[in-house]
Amino acid sequence: MKYKKYYLVILLVVLVDQITKLLVYQHMDMGYRGEIKILGMDWARLHYTLNEGMAFGLKIIPKLALSLFRILAITVLLYFFSLQIKNKVHTGFILCLALILGGAIGNAIDSVFYGALLEGNVIEDAPYPWLHGQVIDMLYFPMFEGRFPEWIPRFGGGRFLFFSAIFNVADSAIFMGAVSLLVFNKRFFADMVEENTTEINTENITENDIAVETPVTNEGTLNNEGMNE
Repeated sequence: MKYKKYYLVILLVVLVDQITKLLVYQHMDMGYRGEIKILGMDWARLHYTLNEGMAFGLKIIPKLALSLFRILAITVLLYFFSLQIKNKVHTGFILCLALILGGAIGNAIDSVFYGALLEGNVIEDAPYPWLHGQVIDMLYFPMFEGRFPEWIPRFGGGRFLFFSAIFNVADSAIFMGAVSLLVFNKRFFADMVEENTTEINTENITENDIAVETPVTNEGTLNNEGMNE
């Protein structure tokens, strides 16, 4: 039962991600006209948009290749994830992997199925809808905007917006899992090394105790045999 909780984290990320995406698809208009302020705040909004590329709108490889890559990456991650559970590595390390895996599955569902299942979701000029779906994004946090100082080469005087990316729950889970791995990496592996060292020392102590006790037992046996003679 204790191992199932790690898989429940993956399932929870996927469910929250998919529920929020479908709610946005069903009840929001796309673009700025359909924006909804979260708790009335200007810097926190729901903004319905479609992303045919990777996380945060990145476009590096063609859509079909990206969808297939996601399926392959999830398969490898699941195998690696199950190995870490069997090896009983640090709980924090496994939870980070669960967040990343849940986010990867969430976005893969959009890419593989949504082009065929949701109207208007397939990318333009796709040869077929399956594996050509666009990822639904909606989380938008334009905290502040301004202009770059004039002395900055190339960008001087230009407008900037922080934070301009529009993303989803799956992207957030992947980001939090990856950042946590980087920040707590030394702690995770230090604890694992300490646990392994403790186990080795325990085994050595047990073997030494046996080695010390054995001669005493043998000597006692010999003395008893001599007295009997």
